[in-house]
Amino acid sequence: MTVTRGAVATRTGPEIQDLPASTVWGLIRSARAEFPDRFALLDLPGPADATLSSALAGPEPEAAVRDDTTLVPRLVPVADSAAVLRPPTGGGNWRLDVTSRGTLANLALVPSPAGDRPLAAGEVRVSMRAAGLNFRDVMIALGLYPGDDAQIGGEGAGVVVEVGSEVTGLAVGDRVMGLFPEGCAGPVAVSDHRHLVRTPARLSDVEAAVLPIVYLTAMYGLTDLADLRVGQRLLLHTATGGVGMAALHYARHLGATVHTTASAPKQATLAALGVPATHIHDSRTTAYGERIRETDPAGVDVVLNTLTHAHVDTSLALLAEGGTFLEIGKTDIRDPHTVTTTHPHLTYQPYDLLDAGPTRIHQLLTTLTHLLTTDALPALPVTGWHVTNAPDALRHLSQARHTGKIALVVPAPQPARGTILITGATGALATHTARHLATTHPHHHLLLTTRGNPDTLTPLTTELHTHGTTTHTAQIDLTQPHQLHQLLTTIPTTHPLTTVIHTAGTLHDTPLTTQTPHTLHTTLTAKIDTTHTLHTALQHHPDVNLIVFGSATGTLGNAGQANYAAANTFQDALTHHRHTLGLAGTTIAWGLWHTESGMGAGLQQQDLQRLGRIGVRPMDVADGLTALDAAVDLGQPVTVAMGLHLPTLAARARDGLLAPLFRALTGPVDAASSEPDGPATLRPLPERLAGLTDGDRHALLLTLVCENAAITLGHAGTAGIPPERQFKDLGIDSLTAVELRNRLATATQLRLSASLIFDHPSPAQLARHLGERLTPREQDPFAVLFAELDRLTADLTVAAPNAAAMGRLAARLAGFQDRVEEQRSAVVAETGDEVTAISTATDDEIFDLIDNELGIG
Repeated sequence: MTVTRGAVATRTGPEIQDLPASTVWGLIRSARAEFPDRFALLDLPGPADATLSSALAGPEPEAAVRDDTTLVPRLVPVADSAAVLRPPTGGGNWRLDVTSRGTLANLALVPSPAGDRPLAAGEVRVSMRAAGLNFRDVMIALGLYPGDDAQIGGEGAGVVVEVGSEVTGLAVGDRVMGLFPEGCAGPVAVSDHRHLVRTPARLSDVEAAVLPIVYLTAMYGLTDLADLRVGQRLLLHTATGGVGMAALHYARHLGATVHTTASAPKQATLAALGVPATHIHDSRTTAYGERIRETDPAGVDVVLNTLTHAHVDTSLALLAEGGTFLEIGKTDIRDPHTVTTTHPHLTYQPYDLLDAGPTRIHQLLTTLTHLLTTDALPALPVTGWHVTNAPDALRHLSQARHTGKIALVVPAPQPARGTILITGATGALATHTARHLATTHPHHHLLLTTRGNPDTLTPLTTELHTHGTTTHTAQIDLTQPHQLHQLLTTIPTTHPLTTVIHTAGTLHDTPLTTQTPHTLHTTLTAKIDTTHTLHTALQHHPDVNLIVFGSATGTLGNAGQANYAAANTFQDALTHHRHTLGLAGTTIAWGLWHTESGMGAGLQQQDLQRLGRIGVRPMDVADGLTALDAAVDLGQPVTVAMGLHLPTLAARARDGLLAPLFRALTGPVDAASSEPDGPATLRPLPERLAGLTDGDRHALLLTLVCENAAITLGHAGTAGIPPERQFKDLGIDSLTAVELRNRLATATQLRLSASLIFDHPSPAQLARHLGERLTPREQDPFAVLFAELDRLTADLTVAAPNAAAMGRLAARLAGFQDRVEEQRSAVVAETGDEVTAISTATDDEIFDLIDNELGIG
């Protein structure tokens, strides 16, 4: 059997119809547990015979293919998940930043003064709900953006909590969106009131957060700088990105004709937006130059550019007389004087939105809100990521894997007195949770619901009252949306709804071969219909946190529980979907609890012994409640919380019996294989290389390159980094190439050129180059200096001619020559040897000489 997205095709039977893809996934996980030799579980984006054959032949029972990369599922301890950020200890306000620029691995949540510092005249303090991300933020993290004061998260949306003097038009409680030059990827941010406007009512906070920079950048550039008018022609690069998509909508609003570029996988998005096929071009080549001339022989009037190198030259050549080249990419900025000397018929204009000034920005914001409110411009597609997942979000953005925009969702502050709604309140886990909340949140109101008679909850509510907790009970069938809507209207505004804990569920264990419509319906309805009803209702309450009690069955695929696994994988998928919408939610995929009642209470002693032999242990109530608090605080879409006995898992790993899903939990399979001095990766690289054979040195450096490439691309391991494959085919582009270069420079302590990844275009080639750089040379040591001078000579040949710059360079070279002569003369005077000084210089000393004299580095 092969599973593809959304359907199950068997060799002997028909497709399973009318089930969400996520539930099919759960069904087959359990089926695989019952019939391990008959199933391969694959998720393919489309027909891919070679990938399918490779995956079927591999050792993994489950895999997903994304952009030619094969992913496999692994459980990872929360403490080891570097991609999940933690706010600073001790509370207080914080914001997203990097501890040092150069790699996205240095992202962190750091203390911020925005929550406490006094407001200056004209300033507004905002409780943030979401921050928009742009390529600018990736460049800031990598140290590529001009200036040292730029902050990640320059746009966002939230609620005004304080206004300074001289503020007009805004008041406490207003929903606002706008620009935040000091950064807003945190709970509280401050901005000039002229950078803010009220959020149109039809927009969610996540939708609003991503619009200001992209639309205003397009509006300022196309209207103020280029004066784009009806009937003129615009070449719009990377048109499926944030600014690109905004500029497309705005240019068509102005009545312009738009030529677009995008990578091949994203061109369908442009077609869906109504761009004619003749005006959609490939951004990976410069062939669009000839294609555009075929449809518009005179060229284009305006270029809005985000590309580099040859694309800049091709686009400049396409501009008609009097045209304007708008540069917002900031990674290949040309000298305007040089450009206009070569192309006197056009204007070359690099620009930044903040160049417009606060007054003009406010005018543009006001115009934008009018156009959005009147549907003259649409909101953009947006994907939300929890702010604690910022590394994954920025890595996704840096690789241009998104369409539209990405937002970081910031948890809303919870009121001191709120209402927590618990469904299925007669269940064992719900009862323990209610008791726990009564002691940890005594000022909150508990609303306990059940499908049965609410009088059965009287003993529990009596007990909770002894803790001082106010409770109410209600009878409700969550498969009936109108009942839930009516219940939500009864919650008092003095105790607003803050959290819903959905614990309801039904078990109906049976092997896959004996599943019936009844066994599927009863189990799926109790989970799928009720969870979806809650999700739909809470879309109108975006600050309410939906905590879903799921089961690890959906992750593990227990034999005999295919229907229950299917229901739980749907819940997992739905919570992920909520996060993309910017809605709060967590599914806790529970393992077994040690309780006297509930779904796991019917297990016999032999069942517990069987689970124990594979490393699974029931959690006692105290451990379960601790896991509950940790999962809610973590705020991830799905957290697996189960009792595991790690020594048993390690023993099974040594015996080759451990399921692949658990392999990341056990550490090295053979403890004797680890080095006595600790992990090799913690020792300095020269020390690790010392004494190795040439083959072992290359293997170590190849591992170093592949591991850092995997981290840069966001992969969990190096399986998707074949040594001989080209970096560009792996997904490394200009931005990720910079990060990979920075990471390798830190690891090797070498000075590495900006073109490193393109000069050595595969992991194997790059490892060989690093080996040459790190191996003590027996040959003439002048080779290091000559190689660097060769590189500088090559750079000089491709630089645009500029008399003034060439004059400065000639002067620096004369100074460099004088310095070399001084060192030579000193050595001759001391030793009589005219080679000694350079021959004994280290690589770093030679590079220092070049840097100090030529001013590069």
